[in-house]
Amino acid sequence: MPTTDGELIRIFSLTTGSFVLAMVLTPLLTHFLYKYKLSQKLRSEAWDGTDVPVYLSLHKKKEGTPLMGGLLIWITAAVLTVLFNLTRSQTYLPVFVLVTTGFLGLIDDILKVKGTGKIRGLSTQLKFLFQFIIAGLGAWWFFYKLDFSVVAIPAAQLLHLPVSVDIGWWYVPLFVLAVVFITNAVNITDGLDGLAGGVAAICFGAYLVIAWIQGQYGLAAFCGTLSGALLAFLWFNIYPARFWMGDTGSFALGATLAVVAFLTNTIFALPIIAFVFVVEACSSLLQRFSKKYFKRKIFISAPMHHHFEAIGWPETKVTMRFWVVSLVCASVGVVLVIYR
Repeated sequence: MPTTDGELIRIFSLTTGSFVLAMVLTPLLTHFLYKYKLSQKLRSEAWDGTDVPVYLSLHKKKEGTPLMGGLLIWITAAVLTVLFNLTRSQTYLPVFVLVTTGFLGLIDDILKVKGTGKIRGLSTQLKFLFQFIIAGLGAWWFFYKLDFSVVAIPAAQLLHLPVSVDIGWWYVPLFVLAVVFITNAVNITDGLDGLAGGVAAICFGAYLVIAWIQGQYGLAAFCGTLSGALLAFLWFNIYPARFWMGDTGSFALGATLAVVAFLTNTIFALPIIAFVFVVEACSSLLQRFSKKYFKRKIFISAPMHHHFEAIGWPETKVTMRFWVVSLVCASVGVVLVIYR
């Protein structure tokens, strides 16, 4: 049997195995989350101390839904990767980032559940500090250990640009900023039942294809494992959600997605593939900037998915339309990578 056929079977076996394992583990996780009431009260203030009446009116009925459902995703993917798909060049770093950022998010979720005050969990400064430390370790590994410094330009031939550019030590800050930005972009998007999980499954599915085309079969299998776990998670997270992803899921998925983009040398295609995540993060940043400097809102409620809810779109419509946009953008991104 040709090697590629054998690798294809391995990829789909791990993807299917991840889905099945996560489905089997879900009742245990659900029982644990509900037994110990691991949910948080909805936030009553925005980052600037102002009230959030629109957000509360849209989501008050969801109070009591447990956090930490993201454990299902990254533990399943990490265990299967360590047991069946651990390779130094392709999966060591993604698994390291997946687990460390997953633990960081888990600590934040626990503090949200157990803490007091109007905004709970780790402080913004602490979260960014740990994210920068993890991203910095990854940047050091890529630049000094793997000698990565060249970035590819998507659709370069169509735009009559160089196919790739050596950016030297600038690779380090690019890596750190990209990892931190996408980590928080996924976290910001995780505000509606099934939204972040569905978009993440599409993005990792796109990177499965890219890694396969590049011959990085171990990385393709890793992306498949994450996609399988995400599909199982979505089975229980679509409206009305049995549990939420929480920071333990969004941190792990966002940071790992950025690392996979660097491993496939497609970081400049990532904003297209992960378009929904990028737009959600930018909408939140624009809202903050406008409120701070112009004392007015751009959106009725930010991030953008809450704005669409506020103008009357049902939650399920927002989620599924964002899935459609994500699927189209991920497809375009894959094509641009292939034909660069």
